[in-house]
Amino acid sequence: MTEAEIKLIEEIVGESHLQTDAPMSEHTTFKIGGPADVLCMPQNKEQILKLLKAFRENDIDYFFMGNGSNLLVSDEGFRGVIVKLLDDFGKVNVAQHGNHLIVNAQAGARMWRLGMTILENNGAGFEFGTGIPGTIGGAVMMNAGAYGGEMKDVVSEASVVTPDGRILELSNSALDFGYRRSAISDKGLIVLDATLELELGEKDEIKARIDELTAKRKLKQPLDVPSAGSTFKRPPGYYAAALIEEAGLKGFAIGGACVSEKHAGFVINQGGATAADVVALTDEIKRRVFENSGVKLELEVRKLGF
Repeated sequence: MTEAEIKLIEEIVGESHLQTDAPMSEHTTFKIGGPADVLCMPQNKEQILKLLKAFRENDIDYFFMGNGSNLLVSDEGFRGVIVKLLDDFGKVNVAQHGNHLIVNAQAGARMWRLGMTILENNGAGFEFGTGIPGTIGGAVMMNAGAYGGEMKDVVSEASVVTPDGRILELSNSALDFGYRRSAISDKGLIVLDATLELELGEKDEIKARIDELTAKRKLKQPLDVPSAGSTFKRPPGYYAAALIEEAGLKGFAIGGACVSEKHAGFVINQGGATAADVVALTDEIKRRVFENSGVKLELEVRKLGF
């Protein structure tokens, strides 16, 4: 990017909210990825709209991300601007209407922090989401789910922006949620905020359910090492982890990338893994699983900069 383009982005978000040559290994849970030309962190909707206008008018490549918990960035990095929606754009507002809790969260709100706010206000039904890594924006975009719950069950509407800067208010039905997809991902929209509608419940029961799911995650998932969560989507009628294990791939590694011994559905960075290692490993997993079972696995992790 040119100095003039970088200066333009800086004028929109402020010098303290911009990094140049930002190592994406520091901004993803995989701890992998080369440098982005620019990484910026807008603090409000107006800045996001100004950024999109600047990108359009100057033909600048860009990518919106949250916590980087479902992202694999190439070793070469990203030539353009990464727009990171996290704590600076993560306000949460709560209101009670009758026996329902209405929660509005900006896209950068972290799921665990949102879950704690909901718990404090006796909201029930979001327990499944409290342990999901990442932000509400990413969770809504991909209809994230766990332990029998999905975002489609709790989101009543979302405010999104189109690449050409139009703001749309989409109802639950207009969001067209499917398995790990939505109208947002299909159409390249960007989440600004989401509204959740939850029933009120007993705080002790809600906390007990959160604690139960947290214990399950700690027991079954490799939470102590860098990864991007579940690496593959669940094939219809199967479980990716079971197929990978049946193909004899638990513990199989290429470079620093390894199939977790704890949960075969997770590819982990066991130290010094490159994006090339992960791609080589996931390609080999897909090949061997298909050879063994005839099932084609599809990545759930998003790739950027390849």
